[in-house]
Amino acid sequence: MRPLVRTMLRGSLKQIRHVAPVAPREARGLAAEVYGQARREFGVLAPPLALHSPAPEVLAAAWLLLRETLLVEGRAGRAAKEAVATGVSQANECPYCVEVHQAKLQTLAGPDDDGLAALTDWARTLTAADRPRTPAPFPAGHTPELLGTAVVFHYLNRMVRLFLPDSPVPAAAPRAGRGPALRMVARAMRPDTGAAVTAGAALGLLPAAPLPAALAWAEPEPAVAGALARAVACVDAAAERWVPEPVRDVLHAELAVADGVPPGPSRAWLGPLTAPLAPGQSSAARLSLLIALAPHQITDADVTAFRADQPGDRELVELAAWASLTAAVRAGSRFTLPDPRPTAAPTTG
Repeated sequence: MRPLVRTMLRGSLKQIRHVAPVAPREARGLAAEVYGQARREFGVLAPPLALHSPAPEVLAAAWLLLRETLLVEGRAGRAAKEAVATGVSQANECPYCVEVHQAKLQTLAGPDDDGLAALTDWARTLTAADRPRTPAPFPAGHTPELLGTAVVFHYLNRMVRLFLPDSPVPAAAPRAGRGPALRMVARAMRPDTGAAVTAGAALGLLPAAPLPAALAWAEPEPAVAGALARAVACVDAAAERWVPEPVRDVLHAELAVADGVPPGPSRAWLGPLTAPLAPGQSSAARLSLLIALAPHQITDADVTAFRADQPGDRELVELAAWASLTAAVRAGSRFTLPDPRPTAAPTTG
């Protein structure tokens, strides 16, 4: 079993598709700072984080999002946040993230923890179009941390669907060894001894920015609000530098009327949206729409078409991050907030 775990950890960055991540020994500046913090406070340089490295500012944004929601031990415990991460990943059909965070959850709590199971169920239906307005299974004071975690995984699931395979476990691994190996890797996802993951300590990686009105529910937790605000501003600024305005307008317009149900089952919906665009814009619009609304429909040909117009790794990461985070913020604007009365039992873990 241990050789399989060592193989998974040692070769994990080789699983990243479409871009070449910055190797830890070659990281400089902001990338090196993020890599160092991630190793100390997360325990591993996880592929869902490292895939952002061709765009260092976006890498910092992704780290802030992950750190200040999932990793910081605040009012809501890590197990509660892992339950939310698992439920959102199930809703977005991201098997890689489901495997990782389900395994982590199993290391933090027993399988019969009804409170955590209720949180996973709640997160799985959080953006469903027909979701009943039922009470959230946590106190109102946990709202910024748990909804923040949900937004982050709406973002990360989309990035992972594009850049990573369906599982972190090598395809050749014995079926019986997959679960135990994942749980051993999950146990490695913890801070170094003595490395406290203090709320807000990494916010200085990016400049302050206003919190989007759609995420106003995060305001009571300054570190969560600060991470969301900085990340959104950073990713938006990266897109504004080179993504054509008509491409950005198409995505914003489509997300404004989206109801949380993926379009399809065919890809015919893309044609009318991209046909009016100028040559050289349709590939970026097509890929951003797929990432935001139907990541399961992305093909290698979509990436190849985009790379014909924008061959750099940085541009692909920036476009994907912008489309993913724009969709995640839209999801966050549709969350049903919990009853402000603290009637639910506290979430633990």
